[in-house]
Amino acid sequence: MTTQARIRRLGWLAMLGLCTALYLLLHLKVHAVKSDVIRSERQIVRLEQEKVLLETEFESRANLLQLSAWNQVDFGYTAPTASQFIESQRQLASFGTPRAPSAPAPIRVARSDGDGSAIPDFPKLVSPLTGKPVDEALLAPARAQLSAQDRTGATRISLGAVIESGTE
Repeated sequence: MTTQARIRRLGWLAMLGLCTALYLLLHLKVHAVKSDVIRSERQIVRLEQEKVLLETEFESRANLLQLSAWNQVDFGYTAPTASQFIESQRQLASFGTPRAPSAPAPIRVARSDGDGSAIPDFPKLVSPLTGKPVDEALLAPARAQLSAQDRTGATRISLGAVIESGTE
C-alpha cells in the first residue's frame, strides 16, 4: 500500500471520528434542551395549580367578606362568649321542662333476660290471596335450607351429597 493511500485512509478515519464527535455533541445538546422543556412544562403545571389554589382562596375570602357583611346587616349574629357555654350536665338539665300532659309516652325498648324463654313463636304465614294459613309442608324445604346455613351465611353441603351439573 502506498503512503498516499494510507494518508487518505487516515483522513477518512479522522473525518469519521470528527463527525461522530460532532453528532455526540449535538445529541447531548438536544437532550439538554429536551430536559429544559420538560422542566419548564412541569413548572407551568405547578404554577397553574398554584393559580387555581389562589383563585379558590380568593373566592373563599370574598365569600367570607360577603357573609360577614350579610351577618352585620341582615342577621346580627355574634360570636359566642364564655358565659354561653354549659359547664355541667346539671346546668344542661336546668334548661329542660317537665313533660306536658299531652306529650306522647316515651319509647321503651324491649329486652330479653337471656334465658331464652321469653322468645315468642312467630305468627303463622297467611296467603295474601286466600287469607288462610300456609301449609307447613310447603315451608319445610325452605326451613331445611335455612338451617343448613351457618352464621356467616355460607351453605354447608354434606360430603355424601350428589351435585348435578347443569349440562346434560
